[in-house]
This record gives sequence, C-alpha cells and structure tokens, in this order.
Amino acid sequence: MVSEEQRRVLDPEQDAAALKALTHPLRIRLLGLLRQDGPATASELAVRTGESSASTSYHLRVLAKYAFVNEAEHRDGRERRWQAVHSVTSWSNKAMEASPGSRAWLSLSRRAQIEHLEGSLVQHEADIADGRLAQEWVEPSGISDLMPRLTPESLTELWEVLDRKLEELIARDAGDPRAAQVVLLTAGLPLAPRASGAEPDAPAPAEADAENTS
Repeated sequence: MVSEEQRRVLDPEQDAAALKALTHPLRIRLLGLLRQDGPATASELAVRTGESSASTSYHLRVLAKYAFVNEAEHRDGRERRWQAVHSVTSWSNKAMEASPGSRAWLSLSRRAQIEHLEGSLVQHEADIADGRLAQEWVEPSGISDLMPRLTPESLTELWEVLDRKLEELIARDAGDPRAAQVVLLTAGLPLAPRASGAEPDAPAPAEADAENTS
C-alpha cells in the first residue's frame, strides 16, 4: 500500500512549474530509475542512460528544485547520491484537462509510461532467457489487450477494485523472499465509435480477446 507520504499529488495550478520541469524526457527517465532501482549518483545514472555526467547532474538538480528527488546517504564524500522523494506521482485527470500545458504534460507522461513498458518487456525477456528469473515467472507474466465495453461508472469501479486488490497482494507478499519487482502498467482508454468504413486511427490489437491479465 502506498502511504500518503510516498505519494506526490500534482495540481496543475499550484504545481505548474513542477509539471514543466517534468516535461523533459530525461528527467522523467531519471526519476523512474531512482524509483525503480534506488539511490544512485549522477555518474551511475549517466552510464544507465547513455548521457554525460554533466547532463544527468544538471537534470537531477532541477528535479531536486521541485522536490522530486533529494540527496541520499553518501557512501563516501566524493559524489552526491540521489534518491526519489516519493514512490508514486498521481493527479486528477479532470484537473489536468483544464489547461493546454497540463494536457500536454499528461500526454507526455502517458507516452513515457508506454516507453517504460517497452523497455521493461525487453528486460523481462532477457532475464527469462538468461536465467536471472526462475521459470515459475513464465506463466503468470504477460500483457493483456482486452477491449470490453464499459460505462464510465464501471471503468471507475474497475480502477478502484484493482487498486484495492493490489494493495492487498503487496501487503501479503511483503515478507516473501520469492517476491520480485513487477512492472504493472494498466490502461483504460475509451474510444469513440467510428463510422462504418472509416480508416482506424491506430492498429487493432493482435489479440483483442486475450485472457492473460497479468
């Protein structure tokens, strides 16, 4: 369960400057790496991202200015170590729709999540192939592209049920040594009806009726 202390709730009016700071793709990536892998130095993050230490150091300072990261405990006195202040960033979609700037940030954030999914898939497949993950993870892992028909109320309820169940499972598995970090990206994106014969805006999913919801 994510506590209130671990959650950063962004308000498009009060946090306009912070949102603008997060529009840079590298900053989003740096924050994600610190949340996923824990504290690191600018040099370590430069190696992981393929950027220069000067670049990662600069962008980490910008993230620190807006309280997304802060200094972690140092292993020695030679270089700063940085850590994420919160484990989750959240917001109100309705509030974000109020201005062009916050709408643009929301779109950028969602696309960064898709990029994260793609990178996580590559890492997952390599970890399975190279034996870094046990074979027991093969069956439950996967990606679902179901396309149910739901009302706004039902989609809201689905999110709430998923959140409650996830909190329950996280608490249950907290002390289990077999537990591993799982990248769980979920999407609920309603689509308006298309006129008969109209060209689709995006490719249809390969398996619209897939049942693996992991």
